[in-house]
Amino acid sequence: MSLITVVAILIVVGVLLWLVNTYIPMQATIKQILNAVVVIAVVLWLLQMTGALNTLRDIRIGR
Repeated sequence: MSLITVVAILIVVGVLLWLVNTYIPMQATIKQILNAVVVIAVVLWLLQMTGALNTLRDIRIGR
């Protein structure tokens, strides 16, 4: 996936999150949870795209 595509996806996700936060009435705690879930999902997606999650699978703890 090219860098332009990744940036475009990040912009779309950011705009959608902003639209939800601005125009859909919700409690503040629900907005915070939604924002946290979206940010965590995007960070995990970026880590998977860069291959960082593949190296985390090779780490063994214990035996």
